[in-house]
Amino acid sequence: MVFSNLNFLFYFFPITLVGYFLLGFSLPLQNIWLLITSLAFYAWGEPMYVFLMIGSIIINWFLGIFIGKYREKKVIKARFFLAGAVIIDVAILIVFKYLSFIIENINLLLGDAKIPDPKIVLPIGISFYTFQAMSYVIDVYRGDAESQKNPLYMGLYIAFFPQMIAGPIVRYNTIEESIRSRKITFDDISIGINRFAIGLCKKVIISNNLAVMNDLFYDLIKTGRSLYEVSAVMAWLAAIGYMLQIYYDFSGYSDMAIGLGRIFGFKFEENFNYPYISMSVGEFWRRWHMSLGTWFKEYVYIPLGGSRVENQDKMVKNTLIVWILTGIWHGASWTFILWGLYNFLFIILERAVGYEKWNLPKWVKHLYGLLVFMFGWILFRSENIYQMREIIKDMFMLNDNTFINDTTLWVIKEKYIIYLLAIVFSAPVFPAFQKKLNDNKDKLYSIFPKIGYICVLSACVIFSVISLIRGGYNPFIYFNF
Repeated sequence: MVFSNLNFLFYFFPITLVGYFLLGFSLPLQNIWLLITSLAFYAWGEPMYVFLMIGSIIINWFLGIFIGKYREKKVIKARFFLAGAVIIDVAILIVFKYLSFIIENINLLLGDAKIPDPKIVLPIGISFYTFQAMSYVIDVYRGDAESQKNPLYMGLYIAFFPQMIAGPIVRYNTIEESIRSRKITFDDISIGINRFAIGLCKKVIISNNLAVMNDLFYDLIKTGRSLYEVSAVMAWLAAIGYMLQIYYDFSGYSDMAIGLGRIFGFKFEENFNYPYISMSVGEFWRRWHMSLGTWFKEYVYIPLGGSRVENQDKMVKNTLIVWILTGIWHGASWTFILWGLYNFLFIILERAVGYEKWNLPKWVKHLYGLLVFMFGWILFRSENIYQMREIIKDMFMLNDNTFINDTTLWVIKEKYIIYLLAIVFSAPVFPAFQKKLNDNKDKLYSIFPKIGYICVLSACVIFSVISLIRGGYNPFIYFNF
């Protein structure tokens, strides 16, 4: 189940919300209710794998207690239990996410000797909740968090439905107080509803519409030139469209998750900060999927030595390890590993030449950034190197293809508004509008734009729901990760 799903919007969420506020006299009962509904939310789409999640919760809770018990006086024992927890968590990821990929590559090396593929179905959200579990036991070992004696609290931290499927990746010490003693205000509910509504509109109105065209383009590219000739403009639309689609898909889901958390009294950290205004690859990754970047920085990069090493070769090695792991985290495919190496290359080059300090016109640096991001997303989206090569060749008319054709003209005519909206709102237009309203001291004057905003957002939500009722295309990219 995803948030942009009618079962969630009309059944699961209202029932969960009503039950939650009916139990408002007891915070422990509210926590139990949220844990039960969160497990039900996961079991809706993964009835068997919910037991895998419960097992992960129990193992990390149990080992976390021993890590907390021994971390000060018997450090060796604490390290033993920490190593056990991390090994188990990583082993779960390897078995359920990467085993088929590993076997496939072993079979390629062995030739005739074939190891049977277990064909394990990827459990939804396993990369996100496993990383949260690992961050918990590591933080307990470091002393950044106290071990949780109550398994229900640990279960709520891992399984809480707003952030369980696709993040943001939450550290235990950032929500521990909320689990124990949160208080919900009218402002929390208002802000949460507003944030959820924005995310729903981003996902349904923009991302889903872009997905229809992008999937069509990539399907046409796969058919081969003997069946269909992809024009250069269509290839560029596919590249730009996917770059926008994945942003609105994931940031929209993050908005909905943050909004839902806020409604229930949890304040999650931001996950996106308008990454496409970045003027370097380094800046982009400080703005995109920030919770994942922070996780790798805190639990991989800094423990390896980070940038504060005397030998710059070690810094390069540390960065390389982080980006290989980042690519692998996104999926069991060589294209994801190459995508990680692609980002590593540009980040190291920018550091080597001090690019972010260069005094270039902003539009030049911005254009550079957009082009690097776009070609990176082509690699990310492509099923294999052949498909990536074909779309790039089509973009520059190296396949003897035409500049534009009738299909491309039809797409531009029918969908240009979606592309324009996607481009405009990928910049911080909305925060600038809000700031202008808040800075306006004339309350009578500022109330009309606020009313207009509420009306427009309400209309967009209604349109989104109607689109879902009519059975509009509703994929979710990060289900694959």
